[in-house]
Amino acid sequence: MDGKRTSNPVVDSTAFNEFLRRNKAVVSALSASYISTFAGYPLDSLKSRLQTTKTPISVPRLAAIVYREEGVVGFFRGLWIPLMTISFVRAASFTIYTRTKETFRDHQWLTRNSIIDVSCIGGISGAMSGALISFGSAPFELVKVRRQLEYSIAASRGVQLSKAPGTFEAVREIFLTNGISGLYTGFRLHFVRDTLGTALYFLEYDGMRHLMGRQRSGEQGPTPSWLPINASFVPFLCGSLSGVTSWALIYPLDVVKTKVQQRALAGERYRGVWETLYRLIRGPDPANPKPLFAGLARIYQGLGVSALRSITTHGLLWTFFDTVGNYIDNLPDR
Repeated sequence: MDGKRTSNPVVDSTAFNEFLRRNKAVVSALSASYISTFAGYPLDSLKSRLQTTKTPISVPRLAAIVYREEGVVGFFRGLWIPLMTISFVRAASFTIYTRTKETFRDHQWLTRNSIIDVSCIGGISGAMSGALISFGSAPFELVKVRRQLEYSIAASRGVQLSKAPGTFEAVREIFLTNGISGLYTGFRLHFVRDTLGTALYFLEYDGMRHLMGRQRSGEQGPTPSWLPINASFVPFLCGSLSGVTSWALIYPLDVVKTKVQQRALAGERYRGVWETLYRLIRGPDPANPKPLFAGLARIYQGLGVSALRSITTHGLLWTFFDTVGNYIDNLPDR
């Protein structure tokens, strides 16, 4: 004993910083996803209800009904599953997206400093990410839809719920009714939606970031003269716009998917994609079809709240993704 106290930290900061740098995409995506998922979940719950309601209803009125019948918890029913699973799915998605872009860079593919090359790489990377991730995310999204639509599904069965079953009870009932395959109800639609939607999303995001001055190295340059905004606002702007526009394009497929899954969970007769889409647009009576534009308006019922959710969720997602990523890049080496 020489009287000197030796520092023996529990965590080696140098090693920890190196770990963060090696796993920057995962850490950034997880951190950003927790915040954005929690912020946007009440709007996502309203969106699912609007997609499956049989009579037109405004968002404020629906929100009032949910609050009156289910309380605040009704807006967050089933939150913990997407809070945990979507966060890890997004981390995996961003990792696949990032690694695919690195493969293009390492092989010197599509290297021109043009919006076409940048967008194509983003779209291909997004499609790869969406296709692979859909296999893991499909069961969790089905359970989320089940939890969000508990009362609607019960009403379809002629049952009145005094209290909605919990998440584990919902999973157990799906499994007991249809086995493991039941957790993949509507998977083909889920796969197509995620592949196309994620491809469009990353294609648009990378293209917008290029227009807003991001360099091929990933560094944010000066914003263009026609939109001289603060550089820190660029991720939120591009994330919001790409989230809203890609979702609007893929929205009809999501409506059909949700409707197919709702009918399957309620034990109703299966309807194919085209039959479901036709009935949503033209109504259930072929002899007396609804006006086309009225049917299309029904398809996009809930798009407003979904757009608001996309602005909130994806704007915050990319803002915090970039913030955490920049923080990790600036960590000291020792």
